[in-house]
Amino acid sequence: MDWRARAAAEGEPAPTQRFNKLLLDASAAALAEVLAFDTPADRVLSRFFREHPKLGQNDRSAISETIYAVLRRKRLLDALIGASGGRRLVLAAWLALRGANLKELQALVSEGELGWVSGLKRAVHAPQPYEVDVDLPDWLIERLSTQHTPEDLLRLAKGLQQPAPLDLRVNLIRITREEALAQLNAAGFLAQPTPYSPAGIRLVGKPAINRHPLFVEGLLEVQDEGSQLIAWLMAPQRSDMVVDFCAGAGGKTLALGMLMRSTGRLYAFDVSDHRLAALKPRLARSGLSNVHPQRVDSERDPRIGRLAGKIDRVLVDAPCSGLGTLRRNPDLKWRQKPGDVLEMVAKQTRILASAARLPRVGGRLVYATCSLLAEENRGVVDAFLAAHPEWHLVPASEVLSAARIPLPEGTGDCLELRPDLHGTDGFFAAVLERR
Repeated sequence: MDWRARAAAEGEPAPTQRFNKLLLDASAAALAEVLAFDTPADRVLSRFFREHPKLGQNDRSAISETIYAVLRRKRLLDALIGASGGRRLVLAAWLALRGANLKELQALVSEGELGWVSGLKRAVHAPQPYEVDVDLPDWLIERLSTQHTPEDLLRLAKGLQQPAPLDLRVNLIRITREEALAQLNAAGFLAQPTPYSPAGIRLVGKPAINRHPLFVEGLLEVQDEGSQLIAWLMAPQRSDMVVDFCAGAGGKTLALGMLMRSTGRLYAFDVSDHRLAALKPRLARSGLSNVHPQRVDSERDPRIGRLAGKIDRVLVDAPCSGLGTLRRNPDLKWRQKPGDVLEMVAKQTRILASAARLPRVGGRLVYATCSLLAEENRGVVDAFLAAHPEWHLVPASEVLSAARIPLPEGTGDCLELRPDLHGTDGFFAAVLERR
């Protein structure tokens, strides 16, 4: 009976071992699909689990953790075992990254593999070349090396190799952070305030939060602390007209609506019906009444043009390489190519120029990405300022200080966040003001 038949067997008790043959075979099968790198890893795993519904929740969690461990340290595992199939990659990840010991794996490998597994256990602790320690593709190491010293890049890379924590944003219109913390800790969660965002809570581990009353009733949203700070950088006023130009599923939109105390008018634009559909249930839970989602055909949509010169605040959370989110999406570093970044820069330049039509004189625009690459960040902003002398840069440090937010290390003209320094995803944001 293969693993699919065992997983589908009705009434079969779940294995009690941390590492077992069902998980080995299922993880290897899922990994083979992920390593095609033609679809984001989270979508591949969602499809895989739908196709194998008899896999239990613990099995799905263990398989996901294994896959993401391989993606985060694939260069290390390749160096340890060479070109090999998914099965050996899974075993190597269990030994090198997930704390398995030889005794636990002995029953899962053939007699001929025992020597290989024993040798691998020893090789895990051997020094590795710099590029293996960084565990990024060569082209990306080359790009980032122009921005960082070798030591600084290694620190950044080590931060990106760690799983992201679970950050929450408190809906401050309806509950205080202190009240939310008290309720979460009373329910058995290990919750603490985030260091920068006044609405942020960080949970220890990855507990299920989606059924907790605070989440169900819209008092909490899952949102990385860095993403929350983008909303504070916008500094919207209650009566403002605000546009979230690339709203997506609306995480920053909801944070802006909260800061506006559900007053004024907040447009959530996006070109994707699917992404805006994901916003609707979140918006309903939040209780906000000032958010107006609108699908647009492109950044040149006539509905956008009709708002030109009328808007107080515009957020351009631009499409980007996403390399600041490698803690959550480690497959991105293997799926992205240098040419993809060039295409992104061209798109970001067009979107920023189009969004800049909207603010009134004295209005502001915040350009943000979750990229680590200078060409997507300060490069785009500097090119825009050079071509549009009626705009100038407002120091991010001034805006956050005015909001009484502790300044993340390195904050100056722009906000630049990174996991190893700030515990957030990698973010860039610049505040621009129309003279």
